[in-house]
Amino acid sequence: MRPFDRVSRPLVPAPEGAAAGVAAGLPELGAEVPSALEILLSKGRVRASLAMLGPAFVASIAYVDPGNFATNFAGGAQFGYLLLWVVLVANVIAMLIQYLSAKLGIATGRNLAENFRAHYPRVLTWGMWVQAEIVAMSTDIAEFLGGAIGLNLLFGVPLFPAGLMTGAIAFGILGLHRFGFRRFELVITGLLGIIFLGFLYETLRIGPSARGSLGGLVPGLAGTGSLYLAVGIIGATVMPHVIYLHSALTQDRMPCRDDRERRRVLRFERTDVIIALGLAGLVNMAMLAVAAKLFHTPALSGLSTLQQAHAELGRLAGGTAALAFAVALLASGASSSSVGTYAGQVVMAGFVNLRIPLMVRRGLTMIPALVIIAVGMNPTRRWCSARSCCPSASRSPWSRWSCSPAAATSWAPRPTAA
Repeated sequence: MRPFDRVSRPLVPAPEGAAAGVAAGLPELGAEVPSALEILLSKGRVRASLAMLGPAFVASIAYVDPGNFATNFAGGAQFGYLLLWVVLVANVIAMLIQYLSAKLGIATGRNLAENFRAHYPRVLTWGMWVQAEIVAMSTDIAEFLGGAIGLNLLFGVPLFPAGLMTGAIAFGILGLHRFGFRRFELVITGLLGIIFLGFLYETLRIGPSARGSLGGLVPGLAGTGSLYLAVGIIGATVMPHVIYLHSALTQDRMPCRDDRERRRVLRFERTDVIIALGLAGLVNMAMLAVAAKLFHTPALSGLSTLQQAHAELGRLAGGTAALAFAVALLASGASSSSVGTYAGQVVMAGFVNLRIPLMVRRGLTMIPALVIIAVGMNPTRRWCSARSCCPSASRSPWSRWSCSPAAATSWAPRPTAA
């Protein structure tokens, strides 16, 4: 067995109770003792389906992070419903990418970073790790700052203390993994639900134009400015760090005896992805449609900060609409920042077989965001441009393995001892 096969095993345990008895050593094939999946299915299809939901919900939180708030509201304010088709296409692409990432983990028993380390030279592996860490940390800055801005809008807390409070919230969320990863999944799913309900209220309260929304689903651009924002929307939607993370969340979540069970697990995961990424897509489309309805005017088309969006929502749609926006932003920042920290842990362990305590990582990665707040920079003005430059290096090895015959048809053998 290669060293990483043993040491870099998943950071994510199987659902609580799902793999009972597996540690005792179940026979491989033709055994009379039921497998972990069979035990789960014996509890009923509904309970089994609910137990298998979770990984895609954790990954989907990155698709409704504060960077999405910034790009979607800017797009709606400047171009109305024109870029709604970009949001739709980006989220459909995200569904495909996350599904294939999950499939890679189920089929090979390794996550994306571990697969890269198994197939490429050490120097290239370390290079990929460095760029993946830079991407994850850069994204985490926006997510962390979004949570701080949410606290500032809700309670009037100055940004620097709000940043420290956001860090404390993130520590609390990450600390849940000590009690089983399922609790972490449930909290992240609950925060996604808060974001969804917030923008459901915004949509019902403000009532974007149905005709305008349908027209926005027809592909089209209006010059270089709309192209620039369209690239930013795509960059804010397809997030490299959760491509790495999703394969780690599924790689050993449910122990499988054979290919038949892996295909069964994959069907559950397909449902997970459709529901979770579908909710995230609806939230993103609601953001842009709400901004198009309220802010696509000569006076507000230059809207460029989350604070300005919050103030104008309160002025034009009422205090409850502004409150829903601020609560959703806080939920987005706190949850996506925690998920980003966890993804960074997966990336380091997978590429270079190193780990640092999760809380230490969270403490280190919040320092750049606190520095930005302390020097008085306005981060939301730069989010769109930063997201449009988001590297795509993680997608190249992912596409190679997830579309390979091993993962797509024959289900590559899982790592075994030499």
